Amino acid sequence: WRRAVFSLNCCYFIFFFSPFSVDPAEQSLLNKLIRHNLVKNRNQVEVLQRDPNSPLFSVKTFEELRLKPQLLQGVYTMGFNRPSRIQENALPMMLAEPPQNLIAQSQSGTGKTAAFSLAMLSHVNPANKWTQCLCIAPTYELAVQIGHVIEQMGKFYPEVKLAYAVRGNRLLRGTTIQEHIVIGTPGTVLDWGLKLKFFDPKKIRVFVLDEADVMIATQGHQDQSIRIQRLLPKDCQMLLLSATFEDSVWSFAERIIPDPNIIKLKREEETLDTIKQFYVVCKEKEDKFSALCNIYGSLTIAQAMIFCQTRRMASWLSGQLSSEGHQVALLSGEMMVEQRAAVIERFREGKEKVLVTTNVCSRGIDVEQVSIVVNFDLPVGRDGNSDNETYLHRIGRTGRFGKKGFAFNMVDSQETMDLIHQIELHFDRKIVKLDTDDLDELEKMMN
Repeated sequence: WRRAVFSLNCCYFIFFFSPFSVDPAEQSLLNKLIRHNLVKNRNQVEVLQRDPNSPLFSVKTFEELRLKPQLLQGVYTMGFNRPSRIQENALPMMLAEPPQNLIAQSQSGTGKTAAFSLAMLSHVNPANKWTQCLCIAPTYELAVQIGHVIEQMGKFYPEVKLAYAVRGNRLLRGTTIQEHIVIGTPGTVLDWGLKLKFFDPKKIRVFVLDEADVMIATQGHQDQSIRIQRLLPKDCQMLLLSATFEDSVWSFAERIIPDPNIIKLKREEETLDTIKQFYVVCKEKEDKFSALCNIYGSLTIAQAMIFCQTRRMASWLSGQLSSEGHQVALLSGEMMVEQRAAVIERFREGKEKVLVTTNVCSRGIDVEQVSIVVNFDLPVGRDGNSDNETYLHRIGRTGRFGKKGFAFNMVDSQETMDLIHQIELHFDRKIVKLDTDDLDELEKMMN
């Protein structure tokens, strides 16, 4: 173990969070912070038009949109060379005259923030010194992130002004703001428009509700969003975006967006074809740690992710690594999202070789060098059965970019063996028993 560690120059990171309470707003912000480029999205886009008889437009270049030159310059300065798959279909609808309402499914990293930012900037008439576009997001941090995108895209269009309706931004009573775009959180936006009358909701031309799935998971935001929407004129263009569309999100979207066009991503199953899955039988957690040491001492590994289910287990594992004399960094849920993002960025750059985490990192991290994933604890749902979706996302961190991947599952009881059987049954895949005292065949497989 020591020899393997020195050859890998490893530094271990333990992330610990409640296994069931990953904050959706924090996860969304984390995804935004760790992605500098568009993700390669292979999902097929399904477009459902309000009027099925009207022609279906999509674009392959930003020039086809006939943008103002200042905005086109902003788009290219931000590094967008051509529209993403979502942008190809969404932008013609967002920029249409007369305005078209839209409900769109789009994950972080697909260019959706840039798309609706471009739509708001395009619809503003700078000569009119009042608020014309309104965007609401679930948290202060997400609102600021969106605002930064608008500021970057409008860098060469300084006539358009932006205001933040967020906590801490206090205006004098009786003020009427002249900023053309207001972005903020639902409670503050509602106060600005209804109670304090800083802007006139009846003059809003474009309304954007971002992160709808996060919005409805935040207490009070759903009702506040609906109240804001009811203040707006009937001819206001309304855009709602969400990464996921469970029934609760659809119900909310249908209440708030009348007569919409709909863009959905056809679900793409993460493939298990490139991932070899194993389980290791252990007697107790100390056995699991020994098995982990054997795997690392015997295999040539580029980078690895190790998943724990609970804060207690992560703390224990941290103590074990520390007692062996290894450098251990602890990241708790109390730390700022930006600090977590910085650690993930270091991992992506290869400065650390091993990341030990909980479900907070089971999605969204695409690191080409990750060759193995270890489930130190198997993911368990609230009902005590295997959490198959989390398992899929966890082991999906390896075997990416067409490369072979390996997943190791530690089994220390009959209950966890039952979880293995449930996972095998769900995915119709055999998970092979591994003897960590004889890893020569596995080494050949990995090479």
